[in-house]
Amino acid sequence: MQRLCLMPVKALMGSSCLQLLAPRAARRAQCGCTYGTRHPWRPGQYSTVSEVALQSGRGTVSLPSKAAERMVGRWLLMCSGTVAGAVILGGVTRLTESGLSMVDWHLIKEMKPPTSQEEWEAEFQKYQQFPEFKILNHDMTLAEFKFIWYMEYSHRMWGRIVGLAYILPAAYFWRKGWLSRGMKGRVLALCGLVCFQGLLGWYMVKSGLEEKPDSSDIPRVSQYRLAAHLGSALVLYCASLWTSLSLLLPQHKLPESRQLLWLRRLAHGTAGLVFLTALSGAFVAGLDAGLVYNSFPKMGESWIPEDLFTFSPTLRNVFENPTMVQFDHRILGITSVTAITALYFLSRRIPLPRRAKVAAVTLLALAYTQAALGISTLLLYVPTPLAATHQSGSLALLSAALWLMSELRRVPK
Repeated sequence: MQRLCLMPVKALMGSSCLQLLAPRAARRAQCGCTYGTRHPWRPGQYSTVSEVALQSGRGTVSLPSKAAERMVGRWLLMCSGTVAGAVILGGVTRLTESGLSMVDWHLIKEMKPPTSQEEWEAEFQKYQQFPEFKILNHDMTLAEFKFIWYMEYSHRMWGRIVGLAYILPAAYFWRKGWLSRGMKGRVLALCGLVCFQGLLGWYMVKSGLEEKPDSSDIPRVSQYRLAAHLGSALVLYCASLWTSLSLLLPQHKLPESRQLLWLRRLAHGTAGLVFLTALSGAFVAGLDAGLVYNSFPKMGESWIPEDLFTFSPTLRNVFENPTMVQFDHRILGITSVTAITALYFLSRRIPLPRRAKVAAVTLLALAYTQAALGISTLLLYVPTPLAATHQSGSLALLSAALWLMSELRRVPK
């Protein structure tokens, strides 16, 4: 039976070289000779080649080079940056109560803002037909409306930039053959998540435009849809950043030990805690729960407030009771800081590469900075600049957690 021949070509000077090598490889294959081994290709295995010829009797398959991997890694790092910008801008839009100013959603038509006085007045009249104006902003002027409209417009346009940043380079890299089979599936999933994120954003906005005659509360989007919108953005950000770090950062060959195994597990658990804490912040923002108890460490005069379980059934309190939502966010934040502190001290007991040590120190510093920002935001009754900085800090903390996970990841055999 003819064996599979894998021949990495280390220096290709042009197409003429391939033409000279191909007949020789065919003759060697006919006589049963083999080159190299039959080990499967892994990213980064051939660091100096531009393509690998896989001779199987059915043609040649081109595989991505190390330079192509770095290009894809830089692209995904840039994409994660655009997603971070969208999350930060979305938080500012929520804090300035601008998210319900645009009452329509059109993929192309809404990209052109109003330019004349008549167009602005028509847009303002559409806004006046919805609950936020009738209940909350009934005395708003046209100039004030323009401010909140441009805030939401900027968020939506940035979302379109994110989509283009994913889809257009993905199509280019796919056509150039720079994506391995596994990377193609991952890129398709990321592009699909970007499109889903845009639809989920409009689904969220619609919940704040609905008339609720039985409710006396101020108009706001559903905290469930807000959390879903933020959660999908965080998943997109984490997946893009993790993939880019996997492609750009060389793996450390760490000596496997019981302590390293515990450190790796704790790093994964800590990253999950940070993600969950950031997600719980969406419920805090959606219910304005940061304005309920503006004291720390106690909530009012007690450690555990009496109105934690005022809703029925009990499970509703976790997602709909502002007191419980703030209490849960506090507990998750304190638990995250505690876990990160334990992770740091455990990392000091293990000989780690310099880059991994820097990641652990960065994670610890960001954790305490984020906790200080959260407490300050609470005590000062949620000022917009400080609250926006606190929301941005959650992304920085999550990034540091992913960086440390990447430094500690296991080298495949």
